[in-house]
Amino acid sequence: MITIGITGTLGAGKGTIVEYLVGKKRFRHYSVRGFLTEEIRKRGMPLNRDSMTHLANELRALHGPSFIADELYREASEADVNSVIESIRTPGEVELLRSKKNFYLFAVDADPEKRYKRITLRNSETDSISYETFLANEKREMQSEDPNKQNLKKCIYMADFVFTNNGTKEELFDQVEKALIKIMTDNISG
Repeated sequence: MITIGITGTLGAGKGTIVEYLVGKKRFRHYSVRGFLTEEIRKRGMPLNRDSMTHLANELRALHGPSFIADELYREASEADVNSVIESIRTPGEVELLRSKKNFYLFAVDADPEKRYKRITLRNSETDSISYETFLANEKREMQSEDPNKQNLKKCIYMADFVFTNNGTKEELFDQVEKALIKIMTDNISG
């Protein structure tokens, strides 16, 4: 079983990588966003980015910095198939997953203007925001000394593979395919 975690900036293409891994490579998808959305609905909270951030930070403070990733990894390991865990946001999550066999972290980034355009086009409940709010949200999630809060900058730094997604989906898929080939080659020779 291979587990791939995905981290990256807002609107960079995390979901597009998941689309490729699930659709073309038959990975099973586990989503931090889905996990949080379900909990937000149970609690009757408004479904927006602030609620997601608040709840994720609360759960990590109560149960440890890797809590959400640990829950999703547990589900993935029970299924015993290649899996992708989308939206790794804390170094504690990366460290937990690194302790597991055959884990790889993918990071994706793109120019802010392109990313903002993407989130406005996908039009999800949490993406109806101004460009200024988009940048403020990203700044808040980019770096923190608190291990229970998002630190995308460090997660991206910890990645095994970093993709730049300023072009087409096909160009991103090509980068992902090259990483998968390297992973498979390393697993065979190692």
